[in-house]
Amino acid sequence: MLLQRVLTVAVVLPLFLTALLLLPNLYWGLMLTGIVLLAGREWGRLAGYSDAGGALFCTVLALSCGAILWWEQGSGGARMFIQIPAGKLVYGAAAAFWLAIAPACLLCGWRLRGALLLAAVGWIVLIPFWHALVCLQPTPVRLLLALSVVWVADTAAYFVGRRFGRRKLAPTISPGKTWEGAAGALAAVAIYWIALWALLPGHTAHLATGLAWVALTTLLGIEGDLFESWMKRLAGVKDSGSILPGHGGVLDRVDSLTATLPLAALYFAYPFSGI
Repeated sequence: MLLQRVLTVAVVLPLFLTALLLLPNLYWGLMLTGIVLLAGREWGRLAGYSDAGGALFCTVLALSCGAILWWEQGSGGARMFIQIPAGKLVYGAAAAFWLAIAPACLLCGWRLRGALLLAAVGWIVLIPFWHALVCLQPTPVRLLLALSVVWVADTAAYFVGRRFGRRKLAPTISPGKTWEGAAGALAAVAIYWIALWALLPGHTAHLATGLAWVALTTLLGIEGDLFESWMKRLAGVKDSGSILPGHGGVLDRVDSLTATLPLAALYFAYPFSGI
């Protein structure tokens, strides 16, 4: 299993980085649309959709991505959508979901019911995540920074939790996660950000707002992971799919990012980030 995971990363990561750095933004967005459709297919299975229902949901995702890309290509770039009322509504819906609705589902054990509600939640989970990747691609340093914060948090949580973990964070949802692992993740990203801040020329980044961002990113990453685990538990499956050997499905790999990247896009869209 470990060998499979390592080999998958060794193949997928260079392809991802090459596309990030070399593809024009339109083609990057189209490539990511394909990935989101794979994730949408997996969401349809977790939601219990029929083949026709899953196809309809993926069609809505594809039309949404296509409409946003079409509008941005005629309006001056990938960052424009986030500045118009429709974009603010999309990102506002994502913020409301991850800051209020998803925590309530996890804390109270609420089961999302109904095809339309599950479709709306799937759309809110996937479309802002997709657009954040598109929006940040013209400044790859920002995107890689956002991704690296999540990777540092995940790695620290795993090793600290494995070594010191005693108290379960959410035993009925994800038994492997511990409070000690979460604390280790927060400490690691704080150290990581302070180190980056010290190394950046002229300290252009803002230390305090950056620390707040990486802390919130870490908490949202944990929440995104738990929310997908909750959906899989309700669906009675271990993995969302099997397309990535050793990792499961697309949703299994991007669960933390669905919650964190919209925040990163918002953070970098305004001058208080300093980056």
